[in-house]
Amino acid sequence: MIRAQGLSKSFGKIHAVDNVSFSAEDGKITALLGPNGAGKSTTLRMLYTVLKPDAGQALIDGIDNQIDLQGARRKLGVLPHGAGLYPHLTALENIRYYGRLSGLAGTVLERRVAELTDSLDLGSIADRHAKGFSQGERTRVALARALVHEPNNLLLDEPTNGLDVMATRSLRKLLLELKSQGHCILLSSHIMQEVAALADQIVIIAHGRVVADGTPEKILARTGADDLESAFVTLVGSEAAT
Repeated sequence: MIRAQGLSKSFGKIHAVDNVSFSAEDGKITALLGPNGAGKSTTLRMLYTVLKPDAGQALIDGIDNQIDLQGARRKLGVLPHGAGLYPHLTALENIRYYGRLSGLAGTVLERRVAELTDSLDLGSIADRHAKGFSQGERTRVALARALVHEPNNLLLDEPTNGLDVMATRSLRKLLLELKSQGHCILLSSHIMQEVAALADQIVIIAHGRVVADGTPEKILARTGADDLESAFVTLVGSEAAT
């Protein structure tokens, strides 16, 4: 489980995140939504330890990520926006490197690399340098890197950004499989079709604050909207008017 409790973060006079609280549960996919500049990426970065909150707690399976940084990181698999691969390493070298950073070695590491190469269809690019990868190829390798240490919790920042239709369908299938295995999955997205297809729970942030938190059905009922896009516009627009 991933839990944000009163997270706040400012950059000078800009209050990027203001007392944000929500939970992402095991065996569910939670979608974090919001317009550009709403505080989504800042919230995610506090959860996966890149940013230190000014106030509040980020708990990963009950571990405070500011008290036990490495313990929290071992419980998390992260796909950051832009993938962040080492361009001069091959696909397999990127995955192995992160596996070693996570404490894997020897046959255990090679077993995981082989499993992920197969499940994410990386065979054709396994020995190519990441510098020349397409967006879809970068995303698949970055996802393999995030999964190599078999974390219970996955945190994905716009995972389908730049993917074609087939790659998007494959990623959705994988995420649903991971959910069925009991993983906690927290993802951000701007694509409402994707959210409708995947999310069990939706958290909407606007101007650094949570303006809605519930199942898709509850959010539709609250707004009276016929679809999630309309509900999103209603909730974000209402916040902007206050």
